[in-house]
Amino acid sequence: MERLTGDADLAEEVVQETFTRLVTRSPERMVDLRPWLFTVATRLARDEGRRSRRRLRLLGERPDRQPLGDQPDDPASSAERANLRAKVRAALAGLPQRDRTVLLLGQSGFSHREIAAAVGTTTKSVGTMIARALERLARELALDAEDV
Repeated sequence: MERLTGDADLAEEVVQETFTRLVTRSPERMVDLRPWLFTVATRLARDEGRRSRRRLRLLGERPDRQPLGDQPDDPASSAERANLRAKVRAALAGLPQRDRTVLLLGQSGFSHREIAAAVGTTTKSVGTMIARALERLARELALDAEDV
């Protein structure tokens, strides 16, 4: 989807909206799911492209109405943040699947009950699991820092 939109964030939004529409779809209409998903995602991406072009055209007609954004980051800090993100992703990849799942679900705002259901445990144990997963992640990041 990113190839179609040219923007990773927009592609993620399109996929999320596509699956939201799938969930709200009537089960009787669940025929040829894969082509349906592709069609919906493609249409959503196309519609967003049209909206974006329309916004740009309207802003071009009225430059005084353009929103002011933040100053761009300097390349050094951008590279540093990208490097840090890569290290965290690598450290997450080094964790067991269950630890990764509880950490990512917890950071995504899921409740302990939802996390427990996702990993097949009790609600009471989720806090401990998150704490242990964070310890393992910290160890992975410390090992990565020693390699540098």
